[in-house]
Amino acid sequence: MRNYAIVTAAYWGFTLTDGALRMLVLLHFFRLGFSPFTLAFLFLLYEAAGVVANLVGGWLAVRFGIARMLAIGLATQIAAFLLLSALDPGWGMGLAVAWAVAAQGIAGVAKDLTKTASKSAIKVTADQMPSSSGGDRLFKWVAWFTGSKNAMKGFGFFLGGLLLEALGFRAALWAMAAALALVLLGVVLSLPPMLGRAKASRSARELFAKNAGVNLLAAARVVLFGARDVWFVVGLPVFLYANGWTFTQVGLFLAVWTIGYGAVQAGAFAIVPRSADGLSREVPAARLWAGTLAAIPLLLALFLAAPSGWRPDLVVSAGLALFGVAFAVNSSLHSYLILAYAGSEKAAEDVGFYYAANAAGRFMGTLLSGVLYQWGGLFACLAGSAAMLVACLAVTLLLPVRTGGRVAAE
Repeated sequence: MRNYAIVTAAYWGFTLTDGALRMLVLLHFFRLGFSPFTLAFLFLLYEAAGVVANLVGGWLAVRFGIARMLAIGLATQIAAFLLLSALDPGWGMGLAVAWAVAAQGIAGVAKDLTKTASKSAIKVTADQMPSSSGGDRLFKWVAWFTGSKNAMKGFGFFLGGLLLEALGFRAALWAMAAALALVLLGVVLSLPPMLGRAKASRSARELFAKNAGVNLLAAARVVLFGARDVWFVVGLPVFLYANGWTFTQVGLFLAVWTIGYGAVQAGAFAIVPRSADGLSREVPAARLWAGTLAAIPLLLALFLAAPSGWRPDLVVSAGLALFGVAFAVNSSLHSYLILAYAGSEKAAEDVGFYYAANAAGRFMGTLLSGVLYQWGGLFACLAGSAAMLVACLAVTLLLPVRTGGRVAAE
């Protein structure tokens, strides 16, 4: 419990600053006159770097220990803040974009090293405790960790908008770097460095040799998070700003949405039916919620295609609140299922592989968010989201309730 609490608190601190960074970059560069596609481009290396960081980070966490990888992730984020703060407003657009993209790429590595290490620590810590009610405990821990993390990310969105107006771009980055340095010190002094260390895979073939549950869940994760980010990263903030919202209002809305999303994730354990084997009721629940989620962006896209007298920004905001509920349950279920499917000895490698797929989905969604919004506005973003969620449902229908002849949670 002590290690679980330390890891959760460290990831809270990281996520708070990471959410603030996203809002700082988005709003600062939009204020400088960057187009929606250029804004999306700023985040592409951030997401692409996460694919590699998750795969390599999972392997390194097994080889050198989860606590060490968590510390490296925090230190890398501090370096990204300091690099981005060195951006000179007098630079031309080309150099400014290249500098921001490079800094964002480092932040993307930091995010996914930290995420893989943190999620793997939960699996390892849960497996080290007494075996009674192990599946229930794992689901509770994952739900609380994921939900509370996203609530902190929501606070980070608001913090980013607030810091941009109160301190300015550069001073806000310095303040966040200093705060995260304190979190890093706490991790180094309090976590056992060898936590989660095991014999790592010796070849790429062994590293990618996953069971069917892990592979299918990774495929579903690609389109699930692509479906969220295709409207969330660029489309929605720009749409709200174009409809008269201020930077602070945009940041506050995204903060409230993400906090509510995190609260539902944390409570997903009470919503989803549980089974003794850990999969036989949870997998059908994932299929049901995937179908529910797919319908929401489709209905919103139809509303935008046939506008009424209602304010589109308010209708979209209300619809995306419902989307947040269904997405939160789906995400929490997936976060549990990957740990249920993952092996215990090399959990970090399985989790890293899964979150590499997560990063690939975010990369795809981020790119499409800028392209589709510039091409067809928020309608195109929502239509793209609906199409990806239908694909997610199709993959979820193939998820096994057993792995290798045994229930995975055993």
